[in-house]
Amino acid sequence: METKVNYVWVGAFVLVLGAALVAGVLWLASGGAWQKQYDVYQAVMEESVAGLNVNAPVKYNGVDVGKVQTITLDGANPKNVNLLFAIEHGTPIKEDTIAVLKTQGLTGIAYVELSGGSVTSPVLQAQAGASYPAIRTSPSLSARLENVLSSVLAKLDSTSANLNAILSKENQTAFRNTLADVATLARTLAARKDSIDAGLADGARTLKNTAKASAELQALTQGLARSARAIEKMGTEVANTSVNAGKTIDGVGADVKRLSTDTLPELERLLGELSTLSRSLQLLTEQTRRDPRGLIFGNQTVPNGPGESGEQP
Repeated sequence: METKVNYVWVGAFVLVLGAALVAGVLWLASGGAWQKQYDVYQAVMEESVAGLNVNAPVKYNGVDVGKVQTITLDGANPKNVNLLFAIEHGTPIKEDTIAVLKTQGLTGIAYVELSGGSVTSPVLQAQAGASYPAIRTSPSLSARLENVLSSVLAKLDSTSANLNAILSKENQTAFRNTLADVATLARTLAARKDSIDAGLADGARTLKNTAKASAELQALTQGLARSARAIEKMGTEVANTSVNAGKTIDGVGADVKRLSTDTLPELERLLGELSTLSRSLQLLTEQTRRDPRGLIFGNQTVPNGPGESGEQP
């Protein structure tokens, strides 16, 4: 007995199953239940990004944490390239995190390497007016080598130009003339060797005599210094003596002043009394000479002589 098949149901089942398979594949391709969330960051590279493509990996210390979303040229400054990164949510992007362009092995495939991010640094946030947080960038190794090589080549070019200027025809002629003059001078010195030797000997003697005179001059200077110190000491002593003499004169003046004030009046009175005593002694001497008896009997009346009367006319 032949089984009856309903082709409508079979077709519907095939279509539903196919749609489910396509939806499952798309869901799995997009991450499915394990789909990751990404945060967008921007960076500005001031160098060529040759070899860097969209969806190129972004690594943090060698660990894949995202990918490059867009690569655009900066319209305001064509030397800069604007990059947008899709980085896994929760990646510790800090303010001191730095993005560097690197190449992988010998293939030349470029990727972005993130480094830095200290523990104490705050989490990177978007600045006012900016759409995304901006990660700082640093020149890549190739860019640094290119700058160094450019600088070295520039210096080599400058050195080469200087060498060409030094080795010009005019300078070569001048060098030849200088060498000829040096050769002439050498011959002249060789011809006058004896005179030069004698002059050197005289110079040596002169230097020896100068050294001897310098030693004697040093001794003389020391003697003059000692004499100067002795004269200075003597001057100090004379000054001290003058001060003492002044003090002595001041004391003598005070004594003389006291003598004139206190002693002279007494001396004048003594001299007056001595003068009076001297006159008294003189009168006593004359009286004793005339009448020695007066010393024993005292004063007596002298009798009138002939022709004298006791009455006064």
